[in-house]
Amino acid sequence: MAKSKIRVRYAPSPTGHLHIGNARTALFNYLFARHNKGKFILRIEDTDLKRNVADGEKSQMDNLKWLGMDWDEGPDIGGDYGPYRQSERKSIYDPLIQQLIDEGKAYESYMTEDELKAQREAQKANKEMPHYVYEFAGMTEEEKQAKIAAAKAAGLKPVIRFHVPEGKTYAWDDMVKGKVSFESKTVGGDFVIKKRDGMPTYNFAVVVDDHMMQISHVFRGDDHVANTPKQLMIYEAFGWEAPKFGHMSLIINTETGKKLSKRDETVLQFIEQYRELGYLPEAMLNFIILLGWSPVGENELFTKREFIKMYDEKRLSKSPASFDGKKLEWVNNQYIKKADENEVFAMSIRQLIKAGRLPKRPDMSQIEWTRTLVSLYKNQMSYTGQIVDLADLFFNGPADINDEAKAELDNETAPVVLKEFRQRIEDIDVFEATAIQKTIKSIQKDTKIKGRQLYMPIRIAVSHEMHGPELPETIELLGRETTMKHLDAMIAELAK
Repeated sequence: MAKSKIRVRYAPSPTGHLHIGNARTALFNYLFARHNKGKFILRIEDTDLKRNVADGEKSQMDNLKWLGMDWDEGPDIGGDYGPYRQSERKSIYDPLIQQLIDEGKAYESYMTEDELKAQREAQKANKEMPHYVYEFAGMTEEEKQAKIAAAKAAGLKPVIRFHVPEGKTYAWDDMVKGKVSFESKTVGGDFVIKKRDGMPTYNFAVVVDDHMMQISHVFRGDDHVANTPKQLMIYEAFGWEAPKFGHMSLIINTETGKKLSKRDETVLQFIEQYRELGYLPEAMLNFIILLGWSPVGENELFTKREFIKMYDEKRLSKSPASFDGKKLEWVNNQYIKKADENEVFAMSIRQLIKAGRLPKRPDMSQIEWTRTLVSLYKNQMSYTGQIVDLADLFFNGPADINDEAKAELDNETAPVVLKEFRQRIEDIDVFEATAIQKTIKSIQKDTKIKGRQLYMPIRIAVSHEMHGPELPETIELLGRETTMKHLDAMIAELAK
């Protein structure tokens, strides 16, 4: 097989939504293809019929596109090497499996699940690594055929197992890990290449597909290393050239130090979840690429085009990549600060509607008010879903005041400032931020109270918070009536 052309693939199983680890695999293959002017192929590995979910394939494609990826061949757009769903390629696999049987490299296996389970348990009891023991060992051909005939008469359906060669070493020069080798005896014995339901197993189908689709390089997670020797055996059995393999480092949870597992509920792990929270796709792409790959220099923020231009698979790390949720928030915050105001507003107002803070169909005055609200908090947000809590003051009123804020109000000048401000804002003709700022400045001029002693009592009185967005803009959004109500309550509280 000629492999002068760069052809790589991302081949997910439609068993669920797009996971961070899978997204990274897709991105590294995508960047490698685009940097080298090669082809990026999407293939759906849906042979595990029991685990496939209805919208699994659609979710994978939608989220890949959301991250900014496109592909040159795939189930939705076709191509010269289709079909691109394994479930539609059975007519390709079956003759090849039969070929291996005819050549004595594979055979029908009739061991039941109960028998296999008992075998594994016995091996564990003897402190052996679980492995399949050849079920026809020591039998004559006549005895073997008699056993097969009895199994068929009992209605048992066979699996097809591949004969693992004895005493062989399978080695490859991994693009990430360097030289890797396995002894054939370590793979667990003859392995299944066709299941009882007639579908091929992963380790067989992936070899056939990669060969037929002329895949030149395979970048995948470190958890696939143990599959590689089995796949090399299949390549060898057919006399096919294997692609170059690169096994990327594991991703670990920074908080726990353990491998990022789908069962780990301490961290969100699916792209869909980050979309729903209001993360930007450009930020997610940036963050995920830096999980196990490092650019030259200190800069950490790049566009997709920049990543494609500078991508170098030699900079893939052998060490585990650290998934740090706080770092992701920081990256996304940087992108939000630079993002178009209208984009951030559109994402934020959807969050407020979803949370019930706004009606499903807000009117024009509500939309414009919300636009100002979002602009107030834009630079603070790590993701637009935070607008719901950040802006809670404007929907549910101020929270309880804390001890630190109470201490700020113990100053004897606090009641003076609040009374003056309360009196003067009642006379503002147009209640907007510039006029409110001028009013605060006039209090400073007349009372000589300035700085923290001037601004902090007002901020605490109207919001019960010591920190927040620009004070005049906050007061404008609260409105005259609500602001005066909050001031009256605080003045009364201080008079007790």
